[in-house]
Amino acid sequence: MIFEATRLNGAFVLDLERHDDERGFFARSFCAEEFAEYGLDPSCLQCNISFNARKGTLRGMHFQVSPYEEAKLVRCTMGAIHDVIVDLREESPTYLEHIAVELSAENRRMLFVPKGFAHGFLTLTDSAEVFYQMSSIYVLGSASGLRYNDPALEIEWPGMPIEISERDRTWPNYQTSTRSDG
Repeated sequence: MIFEATRLNGAFVLDLERHDDERGFFARSFCAEEFAEYGLDPSCLQCNISFNARKGTLRGMHFQVSPYEEAKLVRCTMGAIHDVIVDLREESPTYLEHIAVELSAENRRMLFVPKGFAHGFLTLTDSAEVFYQMSSIYVLGSASGLRYNDPALEIEWPGMPIEISERDRTWPNYQTSTRSDG
């Protein structure tokens, strides 16, 4: 795997290191030893799939509060998404900064999201499927989020959401969120 550090400490974009031949290619998409070499949490306690039927579906910005924070390895296995992460670690020099990465079945890129980050995405195609490897299991009552269009975050989405859940539409602004919990 090829690890590309982002400007947000601990967040990486990962590309496959392909080994091509007449049959196609082979590539490793996860290796605990390589993750540990980069100081990343290599544990995987839960895997999730998000299928999104329509282009313009927005999910996020989600995180779990302390002590249930989770690192995520995110990959789009069908279609394409505009994936966004926000650094919510108050001690971080990139606190409240974000990055966006296009993940698609075609580019096969992955995004490693450290603990202490909010995560969300907007689908760029119909039938977009996202696969997550999680370092922690989902704990009922620990899920939280931020509104995708919170002025404090200044996230520029590539379009307005067409599909968005009531919960994601009504998350509080960051200043009034439960940030002291996580």
